[in-house]
Order: sequence, then structure tokens, then C-alpha cells
Amino acid sequence: MFDKLTEKITDAFRFVSGKSAITEKNIDDAVEAIKMALLEADVNLRVVRRFVNSTIEEAKGEKVLRSVDPGQQFIKIVHDKLVSFLGDTEKGSTGRSVQELQLKGPDAVSVILMMGLQGSGKTTSAAKLALRLKKEGRKPLLVACDLIRPAAIEQLSLLAGQTGVPVYKEDGASDPVKVYRAALDWAKKNLADTLIVDTTGRLQIDEPMMAELTRLKETAKPDEILLVADAMTGQSAVDIAKAFDEKIGLTGVVLTKLDSDTRGGAALSLKTVTGKPLKFVGTGEKPDDFEPFYPERAAGRILGMGDVVTLVEKAQEVIDQKEAEALQKKIEKETLTMEDWLDQLRAVKKMGSLKSMLSMIPGMAGQIDEEDIDKADLKNQEAILSSMTRKERANHLIIGPSRRARIARGSGTSVAEVARLIKKFEKMRGMMKKMAKMGKGGNFPQGF
Repeated sequence: MFDKLTEKITDAFRFVSGKSAITEKNIDDAVEAIKMALLEADVNLRVVRRFVNSTIEEAKGEKVLRSVDPGQQFIKIVHDKLVSFLGDTEKGSTGRSVQELQLKGPDAVSVILMMGLQGSGKTTSAAKLALRLKKEGRKPLLVACDLIRPAAIEQLSLLAGQTGVPVYKEDGASDPVKVYRAALDWAKKNLADTLIVDTTGRLQIDEPMMAELTRLKETAKPDEILLVADAMTGQSAVDIAKAFDEKIGLTGVVLTKLDSDTRGGAALSLKTVTGKPLKFVGTGEKPDDFEPFYPERAAGRILGMGDVVTLVEKAQEVIDQKEAEALQKKIEKETLTMEDWLDQLRAVKKMGSLKSMLSMIPGMAGQIDEEDIDKADLKNQEAILSSMTRKERANHLIIGPSRRARIARGSGTSVAEVARLIKKFEKMRGMMKKMAKMGKGGNFPQGF
């Protein structure tokens, strides 16, 4: 996400970074480089002009030119401008950030209408949002109101099964408003508190679609109207959002395929052009690859500052606090087993791709290519560990020559690879014990 933009903007900071004093020419050069980076990222031209003009105006102020560290001050200005253009953090009528869903309490039924053109990822995003709300303690119900697209109901049913969320559907139905009303009755009887309605989608915006969506909106009186747009389409996604907002009225946007969009122009243009916040982004194909969009965190990632908060949140989703404490004690006592190692490998996989996690670490964005990550080695490690018996993983010392040969056959690897993994585990366990002790005593070696 934003890899190329990050690379070019951080490169632009060379004009101002590390200087005891900066001049108007330094600022002009840096802003010009940032302008080119934004244009190459397919950011809307009007947005680029506003960004450049406001940055120059603030950066050429006396406070920056004479500050103790003018380079850092300039970077902060760019960061704050990015946050503003990505969506800012203003509060809605409920006192919550406009990026958050404005839903009713659990004692009333909230309604979310999901809109979008065919191929945007609307149905998949509806299921991903349902899973996210379920994890947050809500009781969502998916409603199949896309009655035009062939197999739309079947797709939603399949996704609902994968996420463990109920779906209301009527095979052969032709009126989405009737389906919605019946779904609302079902929700009230079965104590569902959030209806996520998958509405009709067509290949392009047309009057029949807009008329149907308007009818559904007037009947449902939704708490949220979210447009799902494909980030790969660049400025077309922004134009589509603008058209939907003018005809229907949106409360927010969901951008899909942001993991594949190396430019990110749509994300940077949406708020300024449409006035509507970007609320969620799709970052992969798995049901969990769906994240709330936080402007400040995104700005940090664009500027190569990382996003440690999101990384920690992802870790907390897959790692139980009590399990983490138990693991810490095992490390300190050097009783960590290969069973624990396998559990950790699987937990890391649940957090998403290694590349996306590395991009959240300050200074790592764009530094490691996908090809540099040895995925085959990680798969081999998991295969070898999975081919061991529980007894072997609990006590690796019993793994002799015959057991190594069996494990190698079962994992499709060699005896030498099995031996290397065992040796690597022993070395890692010793190092982790030393680090745990130093961390407790607070006496890390100098320069660590």
C-alpha cells in the first residue's frame, strides 16, 4: 500500500532533512518533488494544487525557516496536510470520528446499505464488514438485495457461511424493498442488531439502478450508506463516488484492492473531491483482510514512519494476552517447545502478509521487496513442524535419525533441512532466553 508514493516522498525530503537552516529554495525543491510524486500516484489534479499551495504557504512561514530543526518541522507540516487531505479526524453528531460507523445501540436495529458497481468487491466487502462487526460484539445479518446480478445471492450465501454470519435471502424475488422488509422482521425476531444490505450492482451507473437504490434508501432510512469502489480504477473510483453521492447521498466509502494499488491516488483524492470519509479498505482476499481507515496512520505509512498501532492491533487479534504471558515464562525458563513455535508461525500468518507487516514498521516501507521474503522457507518450516508428532514437538531431543527421515518424507523436505530446523530452534531458544533476561534487568548491551 502506497509503496511507490512513500519512496518518492521520502526521497523529496532530502532537500530539507539534516539541514541546520532551510531556505525558500529548499522548500520549493522539496514541494516540487512531492507534487510530481502525487501526480504520478494519480492524485486528482485539483487536490494536488491545493496540497502544494497550502504546504508552501505554511512552510515558508518565519516559524519554519527559523525553527530549531526546520527539516523536521517541514516534514510535520507535510504529515499534517496529508492527514487533512486523507480525511482528518473531525467528529460527527454522535461525538465519534466520522471514520467510525455511526450505528445505534444493540437494543435497536441499525441498517447499512452497501452500494457499488459490478466488480468493485461490494458483496465481498459486505461479508467482510459483517465479520468485523461480529468480532466487535454486534449481531449482524446479511441481506441479499442484489437481485439483478446472476449468482449474487449464491455468492453472498457462500461468504456468509465462511464468516459464520446469517444471511436473509429469497430465491426468485424481484423487489428488493420487499426483501428488506422481510429481513427486518426476521432480524427483530432473531435479535440481530445490524442489517448489512447488499444492494443491486450494474456495470455502469444508470437511472433504473439509482431509482431502485433511492426506493430502498427511503424505506430503510439507513444509518450508513457505504459506496464500495475499486482502488485499481484510480480517479474513476473518485468520479463514481461523486456520482453516487449526488444521486443517493453517501456517508462513507470503502476502497477495495488497496493492497494491489501501488499508487493510492484514489485514497488521497476521495475526501477532498467528494467530502465523504474513507471508512474501510480491503487489503487482501481473506475475510479478515478488511481494515478501518485511519488518516493519521495512513499518513505515517506514506511518509515511511510506519504504523505500529495497527501492527499491535493485528497482533492482539490473534494473540491472547494470557497465552502471551505463558509464552514469556517459557522463554525465560528455556522451556519453549516446537509446539509453541508452530503456534507462533500460524499466528503470524493470520496477521496478513509479511510485506504488509513490514510496511508498518518505521523505516521499512519499500525497503524489502516481495521477492526478498523467502516464503518457501516459511512454508517448509511449517510443513516440517506439522509432520512431527505432538510428542516430538514437545521434546525435540527424541528426534533421532529414523524420526528425521520420517519427518522429511512427510513434509516433502530433506533430512538435512529437518536437522537445520532443529538446530535453528535450539539457537533461537537460547537467544530468546538471553534477551528476556536482559529486558527484565534493563541492562541491554550498549548500542542494542
